Amino acid sequence: MKLVGHLPHSLPWHVSCPIRCACQIKPWFSFDSLYHEAPTVDCNDLLLTKLPSPIPKTTHTLRLQSNLLSDLDTATLQKLPNLTDLDLSQNRFSHIRTITSGLPLRSLLLLHLEENHLSHLPDASFPSLPVLQELFLSHNNLHTISPGAFAGLDNLLRLHINNNRLATIDPRWFRALPKLEVLMLGGNPVVALPEQAFIALKSLRSLVLGGMGLQNLAEKALDGLNQLESLVPGLKFLDLNKNRIKQIQSGDFRDMAHLKELGLNNMDDLVSIEKGALENLPELTKLEITNNPRLSYIHPHAFLKLTRLESLMLNSNSLSALHHNIMLSLPNLQEVSLHSNPLRCDCLFRWASQMDSQSLRVVRFIQPQATLCSEPAELRARKVREVSTLEMSASCLPMIPSNLLPSYVGVREGGKMVLHCRALGDPQPEISWVTPFGMKLGPLCNRNKHYKLLPEGTLEISKVTSHEAGLYTCIAENVLGADTRSVTVGVHARENRKRKANLRAFSRTEVAKLELRDIGERNAIFSWQNVRNLPSTRLSWQAVFTSSHTPMYTTRILAGTQSFNLTHLQPVTFYRVCLHLGTTEDIKHINKMVRNVRKPQCITFRTKEASDSVLGLELSPELTSTAVTLLLLALILLALAGQSFETESPKVNHVTLLQEVKSHVSHVKEDEGGAECEKVPL
Repeated sequence: MKLVGHLPHSLPWHVSCPIRCACQIKPWFSFDSLYHEAPTVDCNDLLLTKLPSPIPKTTHTLRLQSNLLSDLDTATLQKLPNLTDLDLSQNRFSHIRTITSGLPLRSLLLLHLEENHLSHLPDASFPSLPVLQELFLSHNNLHTISPGAFAGLDNLLRLHINNNRLATIDPRWFRALPKLEVLMLGGNPVVALPEQAFIALKSLRSLVLGGMGLQNLAEKALDGLNQLESLVPGLKFLDLNKNRIKQIQSGDFRDMAHLKELGLNNMDDLVSIEKGALENLPELTKLEITNNPRLSYIHPHAFLKLTRLESLMLNSNSLSALHHNIMLSLPNLQEVSLHSNPLRCDCLFRWASQMDSQSLRVVRFIQPQATLCSEPAELRARKVREVSTLEMSASCLPMIPSNLLPSYVGVREGGKMVLHCRALGDPQPEISWVTPFGMKLGPLCNRNKHYKLLPEGTLEISKVTSHEAGLYTCIAENVLGADTRSVTVGVHARENRKRKANLRAFSRTEVAKLELRDIGERNAIFSWQNVRNLPSTRLSWQAVFTSSHTPMYTTRILAGTQSFNLTHLQPVTFYRVCLHLGTTEDIKHINKMVRNVRKPQCITFRTKEASDSVLGLELSPELTSTAVTLLLLALILLALAGQSFETESPKVNHVTLLQEVKSHVSHVKEDEGGAECEKVPL
């Protein structure tokens, strides 16, 4: 044994060597980094089906990688008292007992069994390896491990069971491993870590969880790992890349006092980072959140008390903006990477142009030539750092990121469903939801037994039944306007029950009755009761004159809105107003009779006379009589003319229209239905 110095690649070893194998003295390092000259027998890649012979008695390292071994002659190995390193990787072993049964190797420190066909580890799988320090079991087909599989491995320091088919982690596996320092678990389809999963591993320093199917981390999953340096109070480096995490939620990374670097990369399912997701990480200097194709939202207050963060990597996501509050919360930030994102250069990005002129610090853009604006159209392909403050608006319309809500979500009947909606804008938008039956749930209305709206915009639906199936629309509103996104919810029940429920729901869907609530000189207020969420609803209106060429106006009605104030009308003028209900995907599959209730609902009315035009004006009886005579004459002429009038695409005869005018009743019946959850007159 000697300390590391100038190391030869290999030295001759003059012994009787197995045919086709190579016998040499080669460098070998112990766990404490001490160099050994190890007598090595190299029989790799020889397509062997049994152990070669003779193997020198003083062999230290035996390499049998990439052969066809499926059984082991343990008697041959028992004659090797100095055997320290045994490599059986890339063979055809399918049962661990064929390797370890009756194999008392008192000197073996390393055992390589990766890339075999092992599927199960029974209790006491390694009974006679008392000094084993490193065990490689990665890239097998392991899907079950018995609670006592590692019994007897009291001196094991490193365990590699990554890239198998383990769906759960059993804390009992680790009770026999009091000295374990490194645990490689990545690449297994584990959805959640149980509480105190590693409580027995008091000496663990490195835990690798990358490439798993993790979606949940129990609150106390990492309890007991006080010595951990690469994943807890002593954590320094954490890599959660390639996991199936959908959200980084509030408190997921909090109070990790020694964490220096965090990687959240290459997650295909990650869509958002929530408020307070990273909080009080005083030593964090580098944060990588890259190559997440669906990540489109980072909360303005996602990063709290990251006082030493210097490098923020956010490239190659689907982010449209990085809120200025994020920049303000990172006082020591030196560089940021935002290239390869669909960036929207508006008020939320004004910090990028202000930083050079108004700040004492300058945050460097990594790859500034590739950090480009995608929107608005007039700034497309411009470099973000070259867009001036004057070219960016001072406030922003709400925007719900396109990747945040899926187009369809399925849930089992009786289960619970959670829909996450988030929006960016300035002023910060408020979130509300419209249910399939038209009920609007907003910040001031949240009292339905099935629905619960959380402060950040998440809608929780408990005890789901077939009545909750349909289209849900998220609405983000601020003083400048609104944005909407819809998701169809399917409830998984028996097909005949599901279809009957849908038919019952639509059969009791009444026509949304359009009512005139108030008439002014230049405005009219309408309301309607709509028992379905139809986001594509429109309102059209047109003045009724003798000419058929009067223009028609149309406006889109925001989902959940059940009243409208129609303005800029002319006094003493007849108008025809129609409500056009939208059509959603779930309605398209219902029979034609039910779809007929989607026909437009129309009202004809006359605006009031302007008050200033009648002040002090007294009409004589003669003038009044003349006016009435002329009006009746005009009505008769119009009826005889039979000219057509276009409401939109269908044609309505003037006789019918004028009959509506004659029979128009100015009194509007009061609403007899129950009170709405929320009304939003426009």
